[in-house]
Amino acid sequence: MAPLRKPVLPAALAAMPISKSHLSIDELAIAEHVHKGHLPCELGATVRVEADADQPGYFDVRGKGFHYHMHPVSTSTGAIRLEDKRAGAVWLQLANKSMLMDQVKGRRIADECAHPEQMAFAQDMKNNPPPKLFDTTGMGR
Repeated sequence: MAPLRKPVLPAALAAMPISKSHLSIDELAIAEHVHKGHLPCELGATVRVEADADQPGYFDVRGKGFHYHMHPVSTSTGAIRLEDKRAGAVWLQLANKSMLMDQVKGRRIADECAHPEQMAFAQDMKNNPPPKLFDTTGMGR
């Protein structure tokens, strides 16, 4: 009987540190699109989003009075969603803004947070509004 052999991993995969994150490949791909840094929000609030160096795909989301350790979750809409399930917090990143929500209390903690890329997208939406869903011309007006 031949001795059992350890599986051979591709060099790139073998060189990666073993992660404690247990995220899927899809979730890790989502994490690559998360805007990081200091994001100004409405009413003078700010949020800092930083990648967790010890857990690939995880993020620390901090602001005045809160700190969440979040991971990406797949969505059907294409929005970037990070969750801290234990705390009940959700970070939603859209093309033009981001928001932090407390699902336990059912309220927004921070809204209208924007990375420079989101600010540029929002300005472009103002300058070049999308077409209306319904054409109301010629409807007796």
